[in-house]
Amino acid sequence: MTKSGLACLQAEISTLRAERVIGRVRAVQGNTLKIGGLDHQARLGDRIRVVRRDGGRLSGEVQQLEEDGVLMLPDETPTGVSLGDRAALLEASTIAPADSWIGRIIDPYGQPLDSRPLLRGPEARPLRAAPPAAAQRKPLGDRLETGMAAFNTLLPIVRGQRLGLFAGSGVGKSNLLAHLGQQMEADIVVFALIGERGRELRDFVENVLGPEGMQRSIIVAATSDKSPLVRRRCAWTAMSVAEHFRDQGAHVLFLADSITRFAEAHREVATAVGEMPALRGFPASTAHMITSLCERAGPGEDGSGDITSLLSVLVAGSDMDEPVADILRGVLDGHIVLDRQIAERGRYPAIDLLRSVSRSLPAAATDIENQTILNVRRLLGAYARSETMIKAGLYAEGTDTELDQAIRVWADLDSFLAEKEAVSVQNSFDRLSLILRRSGQSRPAVGSKADGQLGH
Repeated sequence: MTKSGLACLQAEISTLRAERVIGRVRAVQGNTLKIGGLDHQARLGDRIRVVRRDGGRLSGEVQQLEEDGVLMLPDETPTGVSLGDRAALLEASTIAPADSWIGRIIDPYGQPLDSRPLLRGPEARPLRAAPPAAAQRKPLGDRLETGMAAFNTLLPIVRGQRLGLFAGSGVGKSNLLAHLGQQMEADIVVFALIGERGRELRDFVENVLGPEGMQRSIIVAATSDKSPLVRRRCAWTAMSVAEHFRDQGAHVLFLADSITRFAEAHREVATAVGEMPALRGFPASTAHMITSLCERAGPGEDGSGDITSLLSVLVAGSDMDEPVADILRGVLDGHIVLDRQIAERGRYPAIDLLRSVSRSLPAAATDIENQTILNVRRLLGAYARSETMIKAGLYAEGTDTELDQAIRVWADLDSFLAEKEAVSVQNSFDRLSLILRRSGQSRPAVGSKADGQLGH
């Protein structure tokens, strides 16, 4: 056995206990259980396992502390629980990642979902860790190769950046996340699949992500049938796993699908323990819950790695002002909007460039590249403002020079946003330059070596 394997085995053995603190079920209040006898030992976030009289077991988490007991929210409906059932106090809510987890599918408690044994790592990490010290964090890093022309040029992603992916259901966000998980420049990829349909997990692993993508990936999954406690924990577990590799100096790509379901799970938990709704049905603690998760991603401190994150958001009816979307837009370093109408006409990914922005610009590009991006946005904006008139045949060529240019290159630019890039960022800009020259613009889109290559 290797030295790391021996350390993992020792960590597993260290969790064994000869004795447990035992309490009793005193009351069942809706979906919560009141446990007596643990009030001087239990802490918020600790795990409790209830053994029913029929031999069945039920686990949950301490949500409130009272003088005469603790309030436990179980991981499943407490059917079959009786007054007086034994309740054992387990370890605190931690996770112990290990390098051997790469290529594996786990649940939010670190248990394998792929029918193979999995050992815990030698060091337990808190689920809700503090982010790196704000004054000690590195700035955003270099531009990353993404494997997609749009993200290589018009919406650049840099090391340590946090981006939101805003889309309705069925618009292609999962496929886009999987493509970036396969192709984007990173050492380790951590997926948080929160509230996904159970049948989609295997399809995502085998057909969407594929064996090549799994070679550097860890998937943390909590399907839609799991309790809100488990679904909420999924995001925290995945982030703790990402932090484990970041602290080893690795560049980690963190992909979460979706933060909306994370917020909905938190709403269910908060409501169950008595917190009142405030933001369109979401409790007031939702904003802090989301922002604290996001702040854990990003550049690390000097000497550590970075976590580049893409967080998907379900926007019902394309409402970008609903609470979760509004909270995320204010804390992230940019947002990508996927539009259903674009998807319905067959262009994937259905990126709406004019509503999307990367806050790594202008620093992530040279002056000439920034001018290229500006020209593309200007032409697409001109076409969008007059699209109805153009399609109705009411526009006469020659009336507006800029609109004439936009019409000539619109189809090519629209196709460019869906193109994959297997070569480099430079190659993506070269192809974009050729498209703009067809519009009649004489200004070069990409500088020569004398003008300077990509700054990031």
